[in-house]
Amino acid sequence: MKSLLVCFTIASDRQPRNTAFMSALIETRALTRMDERRQVPLLQPTDFSLKRADRVSITGTSGSGKSVFLRALALLDAPSSGQVLWNGQPISNAQIPHYRSHISYLSQRPALIDGTVEDNLRFPFSLKTLRQRHFEPAAVIALLGHAGKSPDFLAKNAGDLSGGEAQVMSLIRTLQLNPEVLLLDEPTAALDPASSREVEALIDAWFAADNARAYIWVSHDLDQARRMSDIHLHMSAGVLSGAAQP
Repeated sequence: MKSLLVCFTIASDRQPRNTAFMSALIETRALTRMDERRQVPLLQPTDFSLKRADRVSITGTSGSGKSVFLRALALLDAPSSGQVLWNGQPISNAQIPHYRSHISYLSQRPALIDGTVEDNLRFPFSLKTLRQRHFEPAAVIALLGHAGKSPDFLAKNAGDLSGGEAQVMSLIRTLQLNPEVLLLDEPTAALDPASSREVEALIDAWFAADNARAYIWVSHDLDQARRMSDIHLHMSAGVLSGAAQP
């Protein structure tokens, strides 16, 4: 079966046109995912390239393969065949934790630990791969400000947070680590409009702070996809296509 090529280069005022900048952060080569139990393809063989300063949205119906593709990029689910490359190189099993600290996946339903918001934000620094780094209150307070939250938010009990507040906390927990790429799996699907705007504002601020960053936003909301991306792709029956400017 031929692989499906999805590559794009969109000119932008914010990105210098040089070879180093245009090299892909993430590539896939003939990447596939199969439902092994039913022997049904979930993701058709796909070649894909994400470059610095790319803002990509992927839309499609439920079950079309959007989340399957994003989870494969995050190396949360092993591909059935094909490769994921990071900065042009294959990723060994030993490199996966390091990869995930740079290529961050955010799901629709945030995972919380018991304790305060601050406890949750400090938690990543207890992990082996991040023990050389430290929680930075000033950076976190700045992120809270982008979402319209005061420093008092840090003292709230995580169990008392609304869905929108929990997602803002989860996103800040990720953004404080300065990832290169965000893989956003319908992060606002279950949120009210005000909470959705807070999440969007946080991502806009993170993206604007460094033109070497990039993200992929899976959304069921076409208006949001147009608002939050320069490149709009479509997923249908495991086939990724579109490569169009919304």
